Amino acid sequence: MSGWDDGAADCVAGWAAVLSPLFGAWGGAVSGKGGEVPVRGRSELPVVVVGAGAAGLMAAIFAADAGRRVVLLERTRDGGRKILISGGGRCNVLPSRLDPARYVTSSSPNTLRKLLLSWPLAEQRRFFETSVGLRLVLEEETGKLFPSSNRARDVRDGLVALARRTGVEFRFGESMVGLVHPAGDLPWQVLLEGGEQVRAAAVVLATGGLSVPKTGSDGTGLRVVGRLGHTVHETYPALTPLVAEPPVHAGLAGVSLTVTLEAPLRKGRFTTTGGFLFTHRGYSGPSVLNISHLAVRSRLAGGPRQPILVRWTEFDAAAWDGILREARGTVGAQLRRRLPSRLAERLLAEAGVEAGRGLAQLRREERRRLVEFLTRYPLPWTGDEGYKKAEVTGGGVALSEIDPRTLESRIHPGLFLCGEILDAFGPIGGYNFAWAWATGRAAGLGAAGHGGAA
Repeated sequence: MSGWDDGAADCVAGWAAVLSPLFGAWGGAVSGKGGEVPVRGRSELPVVVVGAGAAGLMAAIFAADAGRRVVLLERTRDGGRKILISGGGRCNVLPSRLDPARYVTSSSPNTLRKLLLSWPLAEQRRFFETSVGLRLVLEEETGKLFPSSNRARDVRDGLVALARRTGVEFRFGESMVGLVHPAGDLPWQVLLEGGEQVRAAAVVLATGGLSVPKTGSDGTGLRVVGRLGHTVHETYPALTPLVAEPPVHAGLAGVSLTVTLEAPLRKGRFTTTGGFLFTHRGYSGPSVLNISHLAVRSRLAGGPRQPILVRWTEFDAAAWDGILREARGTVGAQLRRRLPSRLAERLLAEAGVEAGRGLAQLRREERRRLVEFLTRYPLPWTGDEGYKKAEVTGGGVALSEIDPRTLESRIHPGLFLCGEILDAFGPIGGYNFAWAWATGRAAGLGAAGHGGAA
């Protein structure tokens, strides 16, 4: 979507003044149930959904299924592009378990919990398997639910097909540049690039955030709601790889393993266990992505960088100390049994311990230093990959400014917000899709219950 600039803001009042109350509503397709055919020229104003991503598709489906005319505006030519690239092209539709405590928000965690659990996980899975027609399969080792075909395109195409069956009218290649809230006899007006205005009984904004801009997310929705008076908590890239400059571990690029990362905080600590991948520029993998928001926010705050400590194996300090005291053979042999060889050699070099040293020859200080490197290694990150590789956007519209039952704006009745535009995100593993599905459904149902015929 194109940016909302000061010129557009200044001319909104002028546009609203000259718009005729007789401007015809968009003709759309009514419910496709029972073989009905699309009907145009109806006087009923549609629910207009902006954004055909995960949340927007869900909002459109449920608003149309509730009997409302729905027009879905999408800036790209096909929509759902984050669905297509998720899970390495497989699309992790849902997690097998959903813990609200694992989400991050600057708003009320209680409100987040209400929104997330408004559509229980079992019901979400039933919807995909029964209504969309996608069999979901549990990947035991990760606890993730994927389509049995392992094709993300089947998820996107299945949702689009269901939306069409319920009567949603798609308008691809349409970029919203602003909204005019109702005034006098005029309803909501969705302003499109090129000067066109779409009248709406209710508007659902599912425009996403700023992450992966090549998929169509450029922050327009956040700017628009900010100009309408909503509080937008500072946004930042989340679930993004970290980098090191200089790339001190470039020689380990491609090495992967399961680690535990710890970020000491003012109160307590944040820990995450999962895959870790060395890249040519720094560090990635689930564990890094899940802790990256703390690194990013510390960088943006301009203070000291957030320390991140790595435990490279399942063994803690006491276990490693016991191994190095009691095992036989060389130090290198013991590390290579439990770590990728290149990483073992690098840790030994940094600790100043020769791989060929016998364990019995280790001095106490050498053993202590090596144990520290194995269990509390300071990750030397200096920056991050930003929005271009971030899976989600942190921050967003304050949850206190929406009705947790309907997702309707408390500031502007008839405006509904869902998905990534809201101030919440979860870890990788289907958590953010669960958020999109639940909030999209609630917004669609809420919008369907708002307003009526023109």
